[in-house]
Amino acid sequence: MATAALTVDAPGFGSRVWSWITTTDHKRIGILYGVTAFVFFLLGGLEALVIRAQLAQSSADLVSADFYNQLFTMHGTTMVFLAIMPLSAAFFNYIVPLQIGARDVAFPRLNAFSYWVFLLGGLLMNASFFFGAAPNGGWFGYANLTSTQYSPGLNIDFWVLGLQILGVASIAAGINFLVTIINLRAPGMRMMRLPVFTWMTLVTQFIVVTAFPVITVALVFLMFDRTFGTTFYSVAAGGDVLLWQHLFWLFGHPEVYILILPAMGMVSEVIPTFSRKPLFGYAVIVYSGLLIAILGWGVWAHHMFAVGMGPVADAVFSSTTMLIAIPTGVKIFNWLATMWGGKLSLKTPMLFSLGFIAMFVVGGLSGVMHSSAAADLQQTDSYFVVAHIHYVLYGGAIQGIFSGIYYWWPKMTGWMLNERLGKTHFWLSFIGLNLAFFPMHFIGLLGMPRRIYTYDAVLGVDAMNFMSTVGAFIIGLSTIVFVVNVWYSRRERIEAGMDPWGAATLEWSIPSPPPNYNFTAIPEVVSRLPQWSDTEMKAIPTEPEGEIHMPGGSYWPAVSAVGILVLAVGALLESLAFALGGAVVLVVGIYAWAFEPFEM
Repeated sequence: MATAALTVDAPGFGSRVWSWITTTDHKRIGILYGVTAFVFFLLGGLEALVIRAQLAQSSADLVSADFYNQLFTMHGTTMVFLAIMPLSAAFFNYIVPLQIGARDVAFPRLNAFSYWVFLLGGLLMNASFFFGAAPNGGWFGYANLTSTQYSPGLNIDFWVLGLQILGVASIAAGINFLVTIINLRAPGMRMMRLPVFTWMTLVTQFIVVTAFPVITVALVFLMFDRTFGTTFYSVAAGGDVLLWQHLFWLFGHPEVYILILPAMGMVSEVIPTFSRKPLFGYAVIVYSGLLIAILGWGVWAHHMFAVGMGPVADAVFSSTTMLIAIPTGVKIFNWLATMWGGKLSLKTPMLFSLGFIAMFVVGGLSGVMHSSAAADLQQTDSYFVVAHIHYVLYGGAIQGIFSGIYYWWPKMTGWMLNERLGKTHFWLSFIGLNLAFFPMHFIGLLGMPRRIYTYDAVLGVDAMNFMSTVGAFIIGLSTIVFVVNVWYSRRERIEAGMDPWGAATLEWSIPSPPPNYNFTAIPEVVSRLPQWSDTEMKAIPTEPEGEIHMPGGSYWPAVSAVGILVLAVGALLESLAFALGGAVVLVVGIYAWAFEPFEM
């Protein structure tokens, strides 16, 4: 066993780079997730700006049709799987153990493994650009567009293998956090004393470990069709082209809640803090999150009203789509009730939370419109749907995540972000997203299909497309302001202290940034809001009273992740020797870390 002072992350253990490669500290892994995901977010945003520049006017020729297909496919894939999900995972890693009074996650090395698999999967997918073979079939990969007949190159192969690797990372992390939250809570931290962010993390992980196997099956079928000549999606050979849609959307709609529930959890922490009131209807907020997770499995085919499922199926999925709006609306009214009569402080985290509520309502209303099969037939595959999903994922998830970034940044770093630059970031982002995405509702209703790289002036949407492009570049400018804020605030270094916001939950009871062992003594929790409770929480000493045993570092999780990458490259190149080599590295890495001495 290693004491806290002797872990791999302590000063003097090799080079700083090596210490990050071998770290198993949940906080460092959270930072790795956050930085990596933000870089992918910038990359996905750059792809979006090129797309919008191409569509700024009719009959433009900034990029070719094929490269445009690659851009919009990688933009969607990057934002969903490489930006929003891992940005949420950064907070799962850093914040959840602190909120439940734990020293680390249940499986620290599995946690490191999930990060390295995510990183290498993202790099593999984006390496496709260097070979002129980036995925080009849409982020939803509809059969038969992805068959070898219509996509004969390596483009779709990069996408299939990259997503399977990312699925491994997600499932590994999901299992880890389920075990952590259920088993590692501090004494007295009953389930109904968990902070809402931890609750939404728990619900999200249940969705992850049940939804990702579905997309894995769909991707394996597609890989077999493309590599071994099977016919799962070939109608001519007895397969079913709609099988892909059912499998993809059976994963895809729960995936929406994987993306949005963590942001809802963040907003549920921010609003009470800056309203100086406990969250209104805590239990109802929790149960509504659980209900969303359950109902999310029953709405997938509202994406398929145009395929001719028949009136019975259409009626069922119309009804469930309307029904799922109820628990979402409950959350919104509870947030508003929390603010009602409170002493509101409009700091940057609160502004982003308010922006989240407003924009998610807009996206939710257009989503409920799709519960009408008749209306959906007019809106599907048009820019109306593009507007809807961007209000949900940028106006909702991304604004919620930025609220969390500004809120927990002092805890993670020990210093504050600049408030003036933060508010500038919010207002530019808020104005930009509405200018970019609101006109798309009308662009779609006027008949512009999605996924086209050019359009004719006779459609009459030039002015609105130009407005949308200007809005997209304003969003880009807002992101630059955030980067400048980080650089400027790091130079200024205004000390944050333990609890700069006067917040209520357990993570604010320890120093900022926390020591690598988190709590010098595991706290005994007697209230849902320990920092605001009149009942005194068991005091946490400032210095350890004795040895604190922490897991040491290990490079075997990274080695195992490299094995998965080599295995995928072998499949990509159709090289059995390469694939077997990767499998050997993977097996050796897993067994080495399993039998590695705990002490470093």
